[in-house]
Amino acid sequence: MPRARTGSARHRRKVRLFRAAKGYRGGRSKLYRTAKEAVTRAGVYAFRDRRARKRDFRALWITRITAACTQHGIAYSRFIYGLREASIILNRKMLSELAINDPQAFAAVVEIAKAQAKKIAA
Repeated sequence: MPRARTGSARHRRKVRLFRAAKGYRGGRSKLYRTAKEAVTRAGVYAFRDRRARKRDFRALWITRITAACTQHGIAYSRFIYGLREASIILNRKMLSELAINDPQAFAAVVEIAKAQAKKIAA
């Protein structure tokens, strides 16, 4: 009885792998073992960096808000505290967009936060 080999299944697996490695440089797209390592590592980086991107954007938004708050003479932490006390629910992404695209609206929000922060401090 001849030895059974996984011919078509193995071929499908290789095709799927090489399709995933398409565009990789050199042996990383041509050699099975190297391509397999490259695709696996790429998947690990992609998984990790989907989470890192969220952290990076949050840091960017906070930096932008901090700069805008400094122009209005309030610290970022006091601003966020004032917003929370005034029950204004705006996330950092939207605050950042306001600071860039609508400075008048951001100034109004800052004044509300300042007033609320002073009221609590007094």
